[in-house]
Amino acid sequence: MPGTNARRPARRLVGKSRNPRGPAADPVARIGSVTALADLPLIASGKVREIYEGHDRTLLIVASDRISTYDVVHPTPIPDKGAVLTGLSSFWFERTAGIVANHVISVTDGVPAEARARGMLVRRLEMLPIECVVRGYLSGSGWKDYQRTGEVCGIAVPAGLSESDRLPEPIFTPATKAQEGHDENIDFDQAAELVGDRALAERVRDVSLAVYRHAAEHARERGIILADTKFEFGLDDAGELTLGDEVCTPDSSRFWPADQYAPGRPQPSFDKQFVRDWASSTGWDRNPPAPAVPDDVVARTREKYVEAYERVTGEPFEAWLQRTR
Repeated sequence: MPGTNARRPARRLVGKSRNPRGPAADPVARIGSVTALADLPLIASGKVREIYEGHDRTLLIVASDRISTYDVVHPTPIPDKGAVLTGLSSFWFERTAGIVANHVISVTDGVPAEARARGMLVRRLEMLPIECVVRGYLSGSGWKDYQRTGEVCGIAVPAGLSESDRLPEPIFTPATKAQEGHDENIDFDQAAELVGDRALAERVRDVSLAVYRHAAEHARERGIILADTKFEFGLDDAGELTLGDEVCTPDSSRFWPADQYAPGRPQPSFDKQFVRDWASSTGWDRNPPAPAVPDDVVARTREKYVEAYERVTGEPFEAWLQRTR
């Protein structure tokens, strides 16, 4: 809990890049959404999730079927994507509860029928103003940084590594939460300054690494490499550090099939990198509006998300749908 002299972070509901006007203000934001929920006002909307005001300091977070690349939402939903994200997050929240508290109250009780399978009732948190990224492999912006500087986000790593190589140890590479545009990688000192309490920032770092190691070990047993991931934390009403948002989903992580792993090149994946690669191939300049996603890419993306759920959890995706509906 922050000390008495700590500068407390600005209060946030959950996540980042929320549109206070709500999704009705943007036609693209309506794609794959729950339109309205009885007695629950919509208070914020992001690229993927919508947040509804609950009762007794609770929130209902609903994952839509929207998909974004390069921070722009495409006008084409991916069927069942929201249910996969919520199902996987629920799985990981339960598995990591012994490491850190989380914001989940229920995925059934208090969740309206029209939001079942992709809705989650949670406690309100005061969100910390950083993205908590953990990298176990050299990929994405970490690989680009390494090529340019020989380091990853200011952290020294061995020379001579190739793209997708496993790092000697997982590293914590925080980032800002950009309200618009792209997040920016920052070093730990900058992260501690944003959090306003160095001891709290150190705990966030240590917990992030512990959750990643736990999840990566489980994923490896299931034939998946968890190359990197992103967490978000907040403080509950008692000041306890609490894991929020989503955990180790195809939207927040890089999932690679272990049996196809080959360092020295980009890896096939179970995450939205498939859509990123398609979007890059179109010549799109990464500015709005994003192009519509063709049917074959939609179908393949859905398959990848569902396969990620089934590999990680060890159960059919239909079991999650039946359990929550």
